[in-house]
Amino acid sequence: MINSPKDGPDEVAPLPRRTLLFGQRLRAYLLAGILVTAPIFITFYLAWLFITFVDGKITPLIPAKYNPETYLPFAVPGLGLIVLIIALMLVGGLTAGFFGRLWMRFSERILSQMPVIRNVYSAVKQILETVLAQQSNAFREAVLIEYPRQGLWTIAFITGRTKGEVQRLTPADCINVYVPTTPNPTSGFLLFVPRKDVIPLQMPVEDAIKLVISGGIVTPPDPVGQRDKMPKAIAGGTGQA
Repeated sequence: MINSPKDGPDEVAPLPRRTLLFGQRLRAYLLAGILVTAPIFITFYLAWLFITFVDGKITPLIPAKYNPETYLPFAVPGLGLIVLIIALMLVGGLTAGFFGRLWMRFSERILSQMPVIRNVYSAVKQILETVLAQQSNAFREAVLIEYPRQGLWTIAFITGRTKGEVQRLTPADCINVYVPTTPNPTSGFLLFVPRKDVIPLQMPVEDAIKLVISGGIVTPPDPVGQRDKMPKAIAGGTGQA
């Protein structure tokens, strides 16, 4: 009779912990489901928005007798995107020939004589040629720089070597770096940083962009973290000895 009251509370005490563990398990399942489905859903949703936007602009331009949707009772998703890709390939193939190059020189000569359009055209063309060139290093290397002051570090991307008047007026050998903002990396700052003040990063550009967009939540693993720790441990042991 004396032990029975003690046994009673001992049997009842684990119940709240079981309820708490069950709730935590449900919460973990919910978070796991979000982590699994959210990236897939958002990716397909953005792709669907892009395809729908292109289809809405390109499909109405297709003549009715060549449009499959004229003979089908349903719309064909991605038709406009396919037509756009084929058209771009044809334009690229035509401009690679003699008459294509002749037409490009003629059209560029006309555009270069227009006061406002020539500035926009030359800037857009130079940017696209720099970014899309196969041998270009623009946005292909992530670096670490001190910004906006000493002691504060930020991730930046090399966009090229500083040239022209900017390099002539700066005493050090500088490079062009683009400092993105969080969470929108398309807005940022162009800085001319001395080469000696730039620390190259071994992380891929994709991982660096994820780090910027997530605001530091998604941190890529250090590929040489373990190898960097060994010299420090050896140096510490030598100092102690």
